[in-house]
Amino acid sequence: MGKMMTMERIKAFGAKRAIEYVDKDYKKNAPKLLDWLIEHDIGGDSLAPQAKVAKEHMQDPESNWNKLAEKFWTEVDAGVRKKIFENFIIHASLTGSKKQFETMEKEKCNVPWAILLDPTSACNLHCKGCWAAEYGDKLNLTFYELSSIVEQGKAMGTYFYIFTGGEPLVRKDDVIKICEKHNDCAFLSFTNATLIDEAFAEEMLRVKNFIPAISIEGFKKETDSRRGEGTFDAIMKAMEILKKKKLPFGVSCTYTSENTQTIASSEFFDFLIEKGALFAWLFTYMPVGKGAAKELIVRPEQRKYMYDQIREFRNTKAIWTMDFWNDGEFVGGCIAGGRSYLHINANGDIEPCAFIHYSDSNIREHTLLEAYKRPLFMEYFNNQPFSDNMLRPCPLLDNEGALAQMVKRSKAHSTDVNDPEDVDELTAKCKNAAAAWKPVADEIWASKPHHEYSGPRHNTRIHDDK
Repeated sequence: MGKMMTMERIKAFGAKRAIEYVDKDYKKNAPKLLDWLIEHDIGGDSLAPQAKVAKEHMQDPESNWNKLAEKFWTEVDAGVRKKIFENFIIHASLTGSKKQFETMEKEKCNVPWAILLDPTSACNLHCKGCWAAEYGDKLNLTFYELSSIVEQGKAMGTYFYIFTGGEPLVRKDDVIKICEKHNDCAFLSFTNATLIDEAFAEEMLRVKNFIPAISIEGFKKETDSRRGEGTFDAIMKAMEILKKKKLPFGVSCTYTSENTQTIASSEFFDFLIEKGALFAWLFTYMPVGKGAAKELIVRPEQRKYMYDQIREFRNTKAIWTMDFWNDGEFVGGCIAGGRSYLHINANGDIEPCAFIHYSDSNIREHTLLEAYKRPLFMEYFNNQPFSDNMLRPCPLLDNEGALAQMVKRSKAHSTDVNDPEDVDELTAKCKNAAAAWKPVADEIWASKPHHEYSGPRHNTRIHDDK
């Protein structure tokens, strides 16, 4: 055990020196950092394979990935960049992954790489199709509770935390305090950006481990249509401040039946890149909550269009993209239920996913480890993946009845405090979408030469299509 700890410290020291080395001349030395990551298997299956791909791209000076790397060195504050590298490479990937695997092997349950948590249910906007504003400002996690979640998570190897809501920056003072207290962790926040100002940007520069993912629905028409008049202009102002301060940021886009063509357009991605966004996280619309607009669910041809566009952009656009439904093939299906992430709402309910509002555990009554081993999360552990086709990852949107069965077997309850939603009623809203997407997804999946997954979770049962 002592030898292993010494080896981990040696690797951590080596990683810090490698980061400093690259900063002196990133064009010359970045490939050497990648060689070091590959040689020492830093992050195991989570990071080393990505380092191999990155190295291939960096050999081409015109590669979009090379251009993205260059932006990271020329457009991001040096201190922030160093902190990001240290927290992701050393803590989340090197130290954290080892702890996660050890806990999973010992406890026989999922342990997440990231935890989403809601500091508050309060939000200053009322977006079409969003459940958050219905909760008002009555639900909040205390600073102590937020910090306790992080402490418990770190003990099991989780060093990446994502604030959701509500609008997390309604609690911006506590958000910054959490970043400051746990400066070995990486923090990201989904935010409508309307509360990002010069003063908050200075705080971000001070703590160095907070990155915003700005919610945007397309251009001005699409964004203001869903989020309210003036929101797009506020986002543009926030992006201008962040870019001027050399602070990294990305965007979060929910694609619906109304805005998919815009979100997936080359023009929109070029616009995001020009504004300074380094990453784009994409989510398909989920009809969560009794008042949810079912008509916003994407049609199968729209989902396929997004699938095709994102794969093209990965070879042409200098921005890092993730589509959390259509990228199931790269992560072995559903990543919820603690397999890679989970969600804790502002009432303390520990949920398998930000879009699955059912729980059998609460942080005020259970530890994180207890929640991981309770019936609902063990349902995920024992049943992932929910389909042999990784392009149908979701137990709600893609596999009719899968979620309902798990909720019933685990005796989980709806966490909607105002209007609890019966899981069968929720499932019924997705029935037609699941049926329509299946033949399209199956056709895409069958056209692939092979289906291999080498991701970080040992309990993923991958089967080749026959």
